[in-house]
Amino acid sequence: MSREKLAVQQARKAFLTGGSKPLEYRIKQLKNLHRFITERATDITNALRKDLYKSENATQMFEILGLEGEINLAVSNLAEWAAPRPVNKTLLTISDDVYIQPEPLGVVLIIGAWNYPIAVTLQPLVGAIAAGNAAVVKPSEVSSHTAKVMELLPLYLDPEMYKVVTGGVPETQELLKQHFDHIFYTGNSTVGKLVMEAAARHLTPVTLELGGKSPCYIDKNCDIRIACRRITWGKYMNCGQTCIAPDYILCESSIQDKVINEIQKCIQEFYTKDPKSFADYGRIINQRHFKRIMALLEGSTVAIGGDSDESECYIAPTVLREVASGSKVMQEEIFGPILPIITVNGLNEAIQFINEREKPLALYVFSSSSKVIKQMISETSSGALLANDCLVHFTISDLPFGGVGNSGTGRYHGKYGFDQLSHLRSCLIKKLNMEGVNQMRYPPHTTEKLRWARVFLLKQVNLARWRQMAQVAMLVALAAFVVKVRCFSLSFSYIYELF
Repeated sequence: MSREKLAVQQARKAFLTGGSKPLEYRIKQLKNLHRFITERATDITNALRKDLYKSENATQMFEILGLEGEINLAVSNLAEWAAPRPVNKTLLTISDDVYIQPEPLGVVLIIGAWNYPIAVTLQPLVGAIAAGNAAVVKPSEVSSHTAKVMELLPLYLDPEMYKVVTGGVPETQELLKQHFDHIFYTGNSTVGKLVMEAAARHLTPVTLELGGKSPCYIDKNCDIRIACRRITWGKYMNCGQTCIAPDYILCESSIQDKVINEIQKCIQEFYTKDPKSFADYGRIINQRHFKRIMALLEGSTVAIGGDSDESECYIAPTVLREVASGSKVMQEEIFGPILPIITVNGLNEAIQFINEREKPLALYVFSSSSKVIKQMISETSSGALLANDCLVHFTISDLPFGGVGNSGTGRYHGKYGFDQLSHLRSCLIKKLNMEGVNQMRYPPHTTEKLRWARVFLLKQVNLARWRQMAQVAMLVALAAFVVKVRCFSLSFSYIYELF
């Protein structure tokens, strides 16, 4: 028996004991996960420095802080999330208990990505634990040093309920042969299709957090200086290896030179004139990706940067000007520090350009006009839309994070992650009385019964309104009683005085 199959069997056996269902258990595991990222902070920092050249502060800011927030939110709100959720009633169910009960799915497979190997692997695990599932975690082998740190997870979590399986493509393929109750994959759409195909053999639901080419439209009527600061930050963070980084800029030709000049200023401000020696500028994950990214420059005009060093997997922050829509750099997600600029004749042409391509994971629009922003929202589709900023929607737990179409399916973060990895079970609890009401559904089916069925089934009952009406009725009755007593008292006093 393979170790992958054994890990899944052990996790399922642990889940079937019911041990993961009590909220106290889930909270304890979440707190232990927090203890893992706290006590192993040095190991995590060192691993990410080796894998992606991330600095200690960058690791804390972009890997750990969001994860801590997700854990704290789940611990604080778990009782509410897991509680029965009452729903509206009809006249037919007015005396019944009708609610949605979240329950665990079972064993969840989490396949992590290499670009943010802590955040995008452990944040789904937060949702899995909170929802009461067992889990098998498969870290990306590409970020090999961080994967090694992930092997320490069973020292903190229940080792029977939560498994870590490391390895490469063969190990992932073996895992995908097993039966899971949900698969959560973060990565590219090519592998996403393979994951979905494997899941279909067991009718296993999937969450696919993919990517794509996220467009960034700059309206000529905006503060271009501030827009370029935010775009530069969002694009070159983690050396462009972010699934929601702006992939390309759309703008009118009249502002192209100004955009380039402002981005150049920001690159020097953020990363100095020598980004290669700057501690907060990362590296490409490996030479294979380095060669892939450098090949994308073919046939394009470099406006900023373009320098590289294969021995260090270094590519300078790069901007391409007047890029043709059919150029090589526009045929795939860049996932690196190259930013093409494509000129368009205004908003309508930009929208047409976006809609002719796959739906992106994120869409960015910079404009001072609410009309422009609203038009972009109403006439396009994307996993998320941000106006006048980049990336920060990922940090908001009250917003669902996920793609649409080719950029993914499903969502997570906060309560959305809990719900995504739960079965929302419909519950209707009736009593064995009031059988007379049921006569309308029993044969023979008459016109009169149909008339009554329409009344009982189609009439929605607003219980809050009913309670309000009942309270008003009680106050009216009480007032009437007080008036009646007062009137009786006055009458008695009058009769007494007469005698």
